[in-house]
Amino acid sequence: MRFQVLDIVFNPPNPVTGETVPADVRLQRVVEHAVLAEELGLDAFSVGERHAGPVLSSAPTVILGAIAQATHRILLNTGVTVLSPLDPVRAAEDLATVDQLSRGRLEITIGKGNEVAQYPLLGKDIALQYDYLTENYELLRRLLAEEDVTWSGRFRAALDGVTTLPRPFDGPFRIWHGTATSSRAVELAARWGDPVFTANALQPRENYLRHLVHYREEYAAAGHDPALAYVGSGSGGLFLAGTTEEAVEQYRPLYEGQVAQSDARGHRDVLGVGTSFRTLAEAVERGPALVGSSERVAEKILDYHGTFGHDIQSVSISPALPATQQEDVLRQFAEEVVPLVRREVSTTLWGPQDPLRPAFLRRADALVSA
Repeated sequence: MRFQVLDIVFNPPNPVTGETVPADVRLQRVVEHAVLAEELGLDAFSVGERHAGPVLSSAPTVILGAIAQATHRILLNTGVTVLSPLDPVRAAEDLATVDQLSRGRLEITIGKGNEVAQYPLLGKDIALQYDYLTENYELLRRLLAEEDVTWSGRFRAALDGVTTLPRPFDGPFRIWHGTATSSRAVELAARWGDPVFTANALQPRENYLRHLVHYREEYAAAGHDPALAYVGSGSGGLFLAGTTEEAVEQYRPLYEGQVAQSDARGHRDVLGVGTSFRTLAEAVERGPALVGSSERVAEKILDYHGTFGHDIQSVSISPALPATQQEDVLRQFAEEVVPLVRREVSTTLWGPQDPLRPAFLRRADALVSA
């Protein structure tokens, strides 16, 4: 299995102390965590995108550009690029710039986003969010793969012989499709033969599994090679301690404070935004929260793998933890949890048998064989 760290760059007041981390400090920690993830041998680092609420990821490609310059080997991703309200031309330019800066280490995950306030803020009609997503995706993939693109659609001005610059580093990078609440995202992915990333953060696993089952059915029906139907899975937050009891006891105030903050924003009954698990005990016992000892968390990832069959596990660490504790949790995860899972689960993703592996890895192979 492959492993990724995801930071959506949430920055609300600490639910226990009420303090807010200064924006410059919070953003610098994102870069520092990417550097640490690389040092620890994790596979990828992903930055989210939000345009409303107490979140600092409105410019994810800027953050990824900083990470690209601070790191050398770790793969980069977006989680997600909120493509529905974006201009595909500008998105192609920004993303290809990151791909160039990282010398071919970029993949992206696209979606419509689950923050409804983004749509009026950006002047878009939320009722059309999936229509925007389909059209913008199909144009974006052409802009990344082709030059002299001529195109017309419903939602933006037509293009006549357009070549976006810069071009991707060495051909178009892989596009994943994020899914949480609707079958339309997985249907789009299956139609084009792309992989999917299930959010797996806030709901019972059955809610996510039905979309993965539908994805695999549609993928096979479209005639694509099932060996390339890669799946990624998120999680409901990561926290580790020496024992599961210690982890639950230490993390409970933060988890339940974060649930209260989400409720205060009106998210409690919003599918895909508010959590189904009101207490940490519920989230650990029946939900996707990765909270416990290293052994217990590894067991849970393997249990979910038995359900989802996923190739990459994404984890997120609460920014409300003290900075040194965030690093300690990430280090413990990489050194103790990852080996336990990799002993049981393998994947061809990003390996020599993956025909769409990132350009950076293909070039590294060529150097080794030269």
